[in-house]
Amino acid sequence: MKQTQLILLSASLLFVGAFAVQAQPLPEANASFSSSEFGPTKGDWEFTLGGGGGSNTDYDDSYGGINVSVGYFVAEALEVSVRQATNYSNGSGDRQVNGSTFVALDQHFGADRLRPFVGVNFGGLYGDNTNETWAAGLEAGLKFYVQPRTFVFALINYAWTFEDAKDVDDTFDNGGLLWTVGVGFNF
Repeated sequence: MKQTQLILLSASLLFVGAFAVQAQPLPEANASFSSSEFGPTKGDWEFTLGGGGGSNTDYDDSYGGINVSVGYFVAEALEVSVRQATNYSNGSGDRQVNGSTFVALDQHFGADRLRPFVGVNFGGLYGDNTNETWAAGLEAGLKFYVQPRTFVFALINYAWTFEDAKDVDDTFDNGGLLWTVGVGFNF
């Protein structure tokens, strides 16, 4: 049953992503854009759809899944976003579904088609083989604008878990890497 739910969720998210792609205006065949026309401005929203994965620091326990996010640019280069991930793994023969929900704050750099960013995030992990717990992370990524408001991106995040605030410093070395690649849209 859980596998069916994951498939339905994935199909729904792809359906939403297809409508977002369709909503993007296409440039005229001979149109050219200046670099200042690429990327978001203050007050813009952002939607991303990606595939991702993760592993522990020993790289012996890994998974993959689908990620979506909605962000808002509070300033020209400062974005606050909410990210939802649903991951599936079948390690050691057991089918398992896990999820995470994070709030992130990212600072973007540059004003051209290639936009690196760095940030921090905070959220929770939950699921079949995950102890429900808090997590925090440091992240970095790149966005490349293929159209003025459409981009492809890559994001990597080092997240560590903790049960309460006193555990934050003690568990940094027990974190894991999370990564996502996908497509995004500013509107």
